[in-house]
Amino acid sequence: MAIEIEKKYRIDKKLLVELTAKLSELSAEFTSEVFEENYLHRGGVLDERNAVLRLRKTNDKTVFTYKEKVVSDTDFKHQIEFETDVSNVEATENIIEKLGYKLSVVYEKHRKTWQLGNVEVVLDELPFGYFMEIEGGIDDILAAEKLLDIEHLETEARGYPRLTLKYGKQVDGVVESRFDKTKTA
Repeated sequence: MAIEIEKKYRIDKKLLVELTAKLSELSAEFTSEVFEENYLHRGGVLDERNAVLRLRKTNDKTVFTYKEKVVSDTDFKHQIEFETDVSNVEATENIIEKLGYKLSVVYEKHRKTWQLGNVEVVLDELPFGYFMEIEGGIDDILAAEKLLDIEHLETEARGYPRLTLKYGKQVDGVVESRFDKTKTA
């Protein structure tokens, strides 16, 4: 069983810039920058298990994911996670629908990813704010927090789907959080 362990932190734009510089100082390996569209499906047995099916679309691929929360008394999120690349997105969406699962949440995100020792560090921008996630083993995450000098940061317990439910808007029965396409950079 694949268990994902991570900590998430809400940050501001200033800290995002500082952390980007700090990762460079620490010689972290920059691995990617992507724009994602995330489509989450719920219903039936997924709701019973506190799980979700997600299709994550980027410019060059789509990844299909099953995520199920594992109860934890710590600031570390534990989730069962299985992922696979999808070559036919439309067929996958049809399969999900035919199994009775409904699209419930859509959110967009700009993500930059680094490898820092044994952890993956991501800096995310969503329409409702900036976040950092550190994924790896618990001891490695704690070591990364020290290296990045962020032990004082509070963790964000809510995942992006729950945050989207809070900050997004209803569009045809689906809660969405998308960037305003009419604004220019």
